[in-house]
Amino acid sequence: MAVALYPGSFDPVTYGHIDVIRRASSLFDSLTVAVLNNGAKSPLFSVDERVNMLRDVCRDIPGIKVESFSGLTADYVQNHGYDVIIRGLRAVTDFEYELQMAQTNRKLAPGADTVFLTTSLEYAYLSSTTVKEVAYYGGDISQFVPENIAALIFEKFDKK
Repeated sequence: MAVALYPGSFDPVTYGHIDVIRRASSLFDSLTVAVLNNGAKSPLFSVDERVNMLRDVCRDIPGIKVESFSGLTADYVQNHGYDVIIRGLRAVTDFEYELQMAQTNRKLAPGADTVFLTTSLEYAYLSSTTVKEVAYYGGDISQFVPENIAALIFEKFDKK
């Protein structure tokens, strides 16, 4: 029974993330989507907001658990008994960084493997950073994120 962890910032969650979540959920017995609380970054949304957004967009996907964590992914994996770390790849440029992280995690958490899922072609260009930039300038982000997430993003920028 393989249990998988899909860690990330998800600031905000995009259709690319949702694509990886749906596909990973069908490959493993259990999938936890874990929002990283990274003090070194200044996210648009708080950890609680990102967790709630993910819970909302994943509500129709069976067997998904959403939670938050701080610290090293490898430590979280070991402390919670995950077998697999899921990582999404959009382009070859992602691979070099993700491979380095996978090898580091393998050293720190020898019992866990990293599985890479390539993003569906329709989302290969998409990143949370791009979504935020387009939204900041008032662009249409409806093809990047669900409608309710778009509304939350625009609300954040209206308050800034």
